[in-house]
Amino acid sequence: MPRLRRAGLIAALAAAPFALAYRFALAYRVRAGYPIPRPPQFSPLDFGLPFEEVDVPAGSLTLPGWFIPAEGGVPGPGVALVHGWESARDRMLPMIAFLHAAGFHCLAVDVRGHGGNQAETLPITAGEFGTDAIAAFRAIDARPEVTVGAISGHSMGAIGAILATAAEPRIAALVATSTPADPWRLTRQTFRIAHLPIPDVIAYPLAWLTTRIYLRPRGHRVAEISATTALRTIDRPVLLAHGTADDVVPISHLHRLARAATAAGHRPETLTVPGGHHSWLYEFPEYRRTVAAFLARALGGPLTPEEAGARAAAIDARRLPDTVRPPTTVQAEPGGFRSLARLAAPLPRPPANGVSAGPEPAAAAGDATARAALPERKQQAGAMTEIGS
Repeated sequence: MPRLRRAGLIAALAAAPFALAYRFALAYRVRAGYPIPRPPQFSPLDFGLPFEEVDVPAGSLTLPGWFIPAEGGVPGPGVALVHGWESARDRMLPMIAFLHAAGFHCLAVDVRGHGGNQAETLPITAGEFGTDAIAAFRAIDARPEVTVGAISGHSMGAIGAILATAAEPRIAALVATSTPADPWRLTRQTFRIAHLPIPDVIAYPLAWLTTRIYLRPRGHRVAEISATTALRTIDRPVLLAHGTADDVVPISHLHRLARAATAAGHRPETLTVPGGHHSWLYEFPEYRRTVAAFLARALGGPLTPEEAGARAAAIDARRLPDTVRPPTTVQAEPGGFRSLARLAAPLPRPPANGVSAGPEPAAAAGDATARAALPERKQQAGAMTEIGS
């Protein structure tokens, strides 16, 4: 009996780290997997742009979106735009503004669980961004005004755009900005963003496990939603853009993606923006010029690459004034040892009914103030912690 008790104790001690890691992964999935829908608070009208409200079918869902015609609606190339995590289609308006000036029809949607959609009852992954990116592209591709289409995405939306391009041969060109290279490296980076005091020797295997448990409810495999894996299969024009000061998704992810695509025989174009952070790269004239010229070259117009780039660079594209909105999950996470201490508490429950609580009551006043400031385009938003702006 003493030997059996010792063996049982040894087995329990050996199993304890794995049990803790599994519990951590379950807690991470609930806390990080459910973006808070933050409805759009601006529209193309605030930028003086013509637009049409559209409903975009995505499987059993219908995603709200906008179609913004260019050049008076004459036939020409179009671009589907995909926002990032805990963002919405209105955060793409500065991007739409310079693409519209360069002659491209644009269509932007709210990814499921984001923007004007209801909250989801299963965790959102890059797989869902990919599904909705395909839906957005097919919606713009079906427009009579659009002769040929491209797709552009930011952060998680960039992964979605890459997955969509790998799956949809009609996508003629791809622009991916601030793209995470693969799921488990992104998970490891979220540990850093939350300042979790976990050394690399533990953090990397923990991220590997956490990613797989995170994906389990949706039935995805890591390789199926990896931007690196998908990019190897894309043989159409690709532009990868990244800021050198990105502390959410470090620029090393860009280098990894470019190496993988080049090794597969599909060398992408790359743009590094000195001093650029994770979001708002459209505030840099060189980013606007490069993206517009790349799309004009890849899609065959409607302007020459030089003229498209010049028009885009001339647009005063700035981030939207940040109004009062529900806090993001990143903002709600205490971080550091306090986040680790929460592992001792009962696991939080995911949303039960998929219904968003909507914006806070104070949002209306903040929205009015921001709209008043928008025409001058002088107000700068404060530091925002969401990954997808």
